[in-house]
Amino acid sequence: MTDIDHTYDKSLSKAEQGDNQDDPDQALGSMGYTSELRRNRSMFTLLFQSLAIAAVPFGESTTFIQVIYGGGQLSIFVGWILVCLLDQCVAMSLAELASRYPTSAGPYYWSFQLSGKHSKLVSFVTAWIWLIGNWTVTLSVNFAFAGLLVATVSIFSNWEANDWQLLLVFYAICILAFVICGFGNRFLPMVDTICAGWTIMTMIVIMIVICVPAKAGRHDAATALGYYDSSLSGWGKFSFFIGLLPPAFIFCAIGMITSMSEEVLSPATKVPRAMALCVPVGGITGLFYVMPLCFTLPSLTDILNAPSGQPIPYIFHRVTGTREGAVGLVSLIILIGFFCSISITNAASRTTWALARDKAIPLSRLFSHVDERFHVPIWALGLVTVVQMLLGLINLGSTSAFTAFVSVGVIALAVTYAIPISLSLFQDRRTEVEKAQWHCGRALGSTLNIISLTWIAFQLVLFSLPSVLPVTPVSMNYASVVFIGLTAMAFVWYIIHARKGTSFWNFRVAVCSLHSVYVGPPVLGESD
Repeated sequence: MTDIDHTYDKSLSKAEQGDNQDDPDQALGSMGYTSELRRNRSMFTLLFQSLAIAAVPFGESTTFIQVIYGGGQLSIFVGWILVCLLDQCVAMSLAELASRYPTSAGPYYWSFQLSGKHSKLVSFVTAWIWLIGNWTVTLSVNFAFAGLLVATVSIFSNWEANDWQLLLVFYAICILAFVICGFGNRFLPMVDTICAGWTIMTMIVIMIVICVPAKAGRHDAATALGYYDSSLSGWGKFSFFIGLLPPAFIFCAIGMITSMSEEVLSPATKVPRAMALCVPVGGITGLFYVMPLCFTLPSLTDILNAPSGQPIPYIFHRVTGTREGAVGLVSLIILIGFFCSISITNAASRTTWALARDKAIPLSRLFSHVDERFHVPIWALGLVTVVQMLLGLINLGSTSAFTAFVSVGVIALAVTYAIPISLSLFQDRRTEVEKAQWHCGRALGSTLNIISLTWIAFQLVLFSLPSVLPVTPVSMNYASVVFIGLTAMAFVWYIIHARKGTSFWNFRVAVCSLHSVYVGPPVLGESD
């Protein structure tokens, strides 16, 4: 790999920066990196990929049990709108930063450039939290995909997959995503476009098929949009906020699209536009999914007893009145989950590659390698796949421990977003952010930053709470414990690997020749 030139000319005028953006490789070089990936994406294919990662019908379906605990229709409808508004503030805040620093390194690069004396520590810890978030949220998507598959099979029989059977299905999904992302990279923009069309078609079909028969009954508008039962979760009136978990999970990965910045022309404008459009487009799409459900839901207590803990196959079965109809509708959503698996695995591999390029992970030379034939960081993609498969083994020993690893993804991503946003706000770095080609201005930008940080802080609390009371050792939410433990490990690894500029791994072991010491991302305005 070509050595990184740690220079960046901050004296460029806005006009010169604009000219620089006409050549994205030159712009990337001015940030200290060499372009290695194929630029085969447009603003629309980036938007479609971000929508594929959100996978609104799939994400809502696999976490739908939470909105039932959240009280039902009021939580589903009002909660969806509320979360979309709040996450749009986060998306806009991140979009500004993505425009100012259009690189696949994403949040940890932003944090490095915006922080001061301790920039190396801040960027390293941010990088590892970002990596943990990418890995574990990808794990959660693929495992939820496996769970929905086996739940659909159970519609036709009393069979329920045991843990090892579910694990094998999960492994098959991980391997399939690896093969497609590794050897079909040039087709992935088309795959994301197909996903967008498929999602629209799915919304139309589901809306018609469940609204026309409505075998479980049809509610009036007051019930469909305002019914609220606070007795189901044990949280009382706070139950409404438990119902915010599914939409918050759906849009938690809004920032992952920044890892594709080096595969698009004019990333300083196209990446932020795609990010800013994702939540509104996804939000409107989601309304066409959740509103028909609100009008046709069967009894909430019956839904809580759905087989395999997956309520959507059960709801479709009750509403359509036929197993065939239920399987047909769920199959449409399963294919969206398949697209989501591909898109999010692809994004996570680019994040892994970016960290390796900046020498933030062991064996960095290996994992930063880009295959010359397929233009893909194949070893980084393989690492994402192997990590998921290893974490999947935890489910065989402890379901609650595995759930904690799955849940920690949202927390890790939220913290990663909060770090550069807070740096841009509280350290008076808005001036730096406003040099971006795409920005919200000082007043609006600062307001969006404050709302974003407030919402993120509440999410950290929300995703650390158990969904149901009273708490048992099995139902307890250990995500916060796992997150703190993993973050502590990142600090330890920093001390070992980067703090003194020496490497713990520089023993006389052959494989360690592939490893380099972390020095941080390229430094803006300074030369080596």
